[in-house]
This record gives sequence, C-alpha cells and structure tokens, in this order.
Amino acid sequence: MADRTRRDEQVRATRTALLDAAERLFAEHGVHAMSNRQISEAAGQGNNTAVSYHFGTKADLVRAIVRRHAEQIERIRVRMLADIGDSTELRDWVDCSVRPVTGHLAALGRPSWYARFIAQVSADPALYAITEEEFFGASPSLWKLEEGLTRCVPVLPAGVHADRAVMTRHLIVQMSVERERALADDTPTTRSTWHDTADGLVDAIVALWQAPVTTGPPLAK
Repeated sequence: MADRTRRDEQVRATRTALLDAAERLFAEHGVHAMSNRQISEAAGQGNNTAVSYHFGTKADLVRAIVRRHAEQIERIRVRMLADIGDSTELRDWVDCSVRPVTGHLAALGRPSWYARFIAQVSADPALYAITEEEFFGASPSLWKLEEGLTRCVPVLPAGVHADRAVMTRHLIVQMSVERERALADDTPTTRSTWHDTADGLVDAIVALWQAPVTTGPPLAK
C-alpha cells in the first residue's frame, strides 16, 4: 500500500510539473512552437515521452491545462453568482464575468502564465474549440451568467448581443495579458492590483453593453 501511495504521489507530481512547464512554454512561445521533448526537459523529466505517456496528444495536454484553471475559476464564479441572486443590475453580472478571472490570476501569484496561454490557444481554431468545450463543461455557471446578462439588455438584437459577448471575452483576456506580461517583465502597470484592473474592465464592459446600436440597410451578400 505504501509503495502504491508513493507511486501515485510521484505520478501527480510529474503531471503537475509537466502542466506547469507546458503552460509557461506555450504562453511564452506558442503551442505549436514547442515540442513534447522541450516540455519534458523543462519539467525536469529525462524521458522524452513523458508528455505523451501522461496526457496523450498535445491537444490533450492543452485540454488538461484549461481544465485545471476552469475548475478554479468556476468556484469563484459560483460564489459570486450566489451573492447576486436574481439581480437586475448589469454591473453585477459583468462583475461575475470579469472578477473570477482576475481573482484567479491574482491567486496564481507572480509570475503567472495563464492569461498569455489562453491568448495563444485562442488564436488557433482547433485549440480554441477545446477551450470552449472545457470552459462550458467545467463551468455550468456560464449559462446562468449568460442568462443574467441577457435579462439586463433585453433590447439588443441577437447578433449585436453575440458580438458584444465576444468583445467582452477579448477585453478580459487581452487586458489580463497586458498586466500579466508587465508583471512578468517587471515593467510598469496601468493599475496597481488585479482588483483595480477588474474595476477598469468592468467600467468599460458595462459601457460596451449599454452602447447604442447603429442600424442601417442590410449588408449585401
């Protein structure tokens, strides 16, 4: 039993080291620029097949990285959604979009690589599909969040609503990338804390959802 427990602990430690190394390398260099051998070496593993042994394909490795963060972000969002209940205030729902991410990044410490990792995988259609699948699979609260936002802006046409949801996601990711990179490079940041960063994001995203809609003739096909 002791040998089995020790073996299980070693496996968990190896998997964690590989996930940490892959996340950092993917964030700094891009997913397709890094080989399994480079990830194994960065994780201190002498076996070049460690990544494929523990995770399978590179897509499976990306999936595992996304999942471990999505689960932690979900826990924050669930608590926040419970606090606001059936609020009719748009800002409450935007808070629940922004602060679980910035709060998680703050908890990761300095440096972190998660925001830059997400930006990298979002640029690849296949990997982006994996992130979407993992986020909604690990984060059922996202559906409640979407419903709450929709109730607060009922007059928005469906297409405009979809556009602004995408804009919201990009703002959260890219502004998080800017701060995360600055912290990693030890360069000045526009906001002193992740909480302050969230304040600025919430202000901008609330304004985004409340912005007027330009109407005009249908676009030519």
